[in-house]
Amino acid sequence: MKEQRDKNKKVFLLRLMKFLLLCLGILLPVVILYMACSLDTIRIEGSSHYTEEELKEKIVTEKTDGNTILLYLRYKYGKVDSIPFVEDINIKLVDKNTVKVQVYEKIITGCIEYMGGYMYFDKDGIIIESSGEKLEDIPFITGLSFNQMILYEKLEVQKDELFQVILNLTQLIHKFALDIQTIQFNKNFEITLRCGNIKVLLGKRDTYDEQMAALVTALPEVKDKYGDKKWMLLMEDYKEGQVIVGKPWK
Repeated sequence: MKEQRDKNKKVFLLRLMKFLLLCLGILLPVVILYMACSLDTIRIEGSSHYTEEELKEKIVTEKTDGNTILLYLRYKYGKVDSIPFVEDINIKLVDKNTVKVQVYEKIITGCIEYMGGYMYFDKDGIIIESSGEKLEDIPFITGLSFNQMILYEKLEVQKDELFQVILNLTQLIHKFALDIQTIQFNKNFEITLRCGNIKVLLGKRDTYDEQMAALVTALPEVKDKYGDKKWMLLMEDYKEGQVIVGKPWK
């Protein structure tokens, strides 16, 4: 009986030892790998809205993010918080201490103030971001009222036909990379653009393709010629090929 107990004890100890060795064989490489793969360098590409330091603070938010592999796995398979104005983030391992972060920003074409904040929409008029921050390089629309603002839904303007006008203007500004800060509608829905000290009177029409194409060369010429002086371009009746008339404004 005693011999049987001793035998069982030896078998148990042998199995325990094998189990511990197995655990050690698994855990030891993991520990070594964790210690060897400390995150030292983050290379960021594709970001124009945030500085590298700002993005690093928004990406590295967990204690485990100090390890390149765990950071990679969290962004590959885990649930991460969204970053304003960023559509997606792709992280690749460069080496054991370096990751490359590819940022895909949301393509924003216009901005509207609403209830003390700012609503940003894309080329299709879908509201894709809400923020307390006003971006200086996005055209800001004034003079209109909106029925409601719901994130990820279409703008609801006071008049349906104005929706297409807004899309036409913001798409053209984006297409031609025009430095337009403000799109202002008056009570008759006539449009004035602001570019620094330059005003552009566009009037009221269905599409503004001819006028916006002409501004690609007209705006830089006015800036070069008049500098910081206040200048107004009269383009209400402009047609392709015509001379653009301008005058000072106060």
